[in-house]
Amino acid sequence: MAKRKLQRFAEIETFGNVFNLGYEESLVGHSLKGKWKQDFFKNDHPLILELGCGKGEYTVGLGQKFPESNFLGIDIKGARLWKGAKFAWENKLNNIGFVRARIDFIEGLFGPKEVDEIWVTFPDPQPQESRENKRLTGPNFLLRYKHILKSEGIIHLKTDNHGLYEFTLALCQAVGHPIEYNTNDLYAQPDESNPTVKYAKSIQTYYEGKYLAKGITICYLKFRLA
Repeated sequence: MAKRKLQRFAEIETFGNVFNLGYEESLVGHSLKGKWKQDFFKNDHPLILELGCGKGEYTVGLGQKFPESNFLGIDIKGARLWKGAKFAWENKLNNIGFVRARIDFIEGLFGPKEVDEIWVTFPDPQPQESRENKRLTGPNFLLRYKHILKSEGIIHLKTDNHGLYEFTLALCQAVGHPIEYNTNDLYAQPDESNPTVKYAKSIQTYYEGKYLAKGITICYLKFRLA
């Protein structure tokens, strides 16, 4: 297992669609900060992030389905990123990239109002009350997102954890973040006439399918930051 991980770390360094952000660079800012569209993607299309992207399955799925947008998957685990990065690189999916970074360093990656949309997909719910600040939809993280997200930019939360969904929904209501859509059972909602639901259901990961097969409902929340 350790040998395979080292091999993946070595291979991922050869992909031109993977970047790193260490602690020192987070302080001064990544070389592409504020310039992702023009210098990496070579266009002016919307920039959409997936935070805690794991193997990149959702990032790749969105990128394939919506080629008119740019997608960046961010995760601290390089061995996880390898799978999605390899697929995107070998298939020349030029609207997809990945960054190995901690999410709490995100302001070192992007300039003010550079990001159009954020997806938080099946994050660690950090259920202990003492770990509230570790939740990717907690107040500290939302403040970071506000610096990089356009004023009308959207955040999507998709989770099988009802506690995290309720926590995020209550937080939005308490501080006045406009809620565009919310449901504690996404796949029970018809999507024929609802573009929000259709978009949220457009990509289904392997584990999401397993949750649904077990009868676990998927929660979805779409909101903006006040």
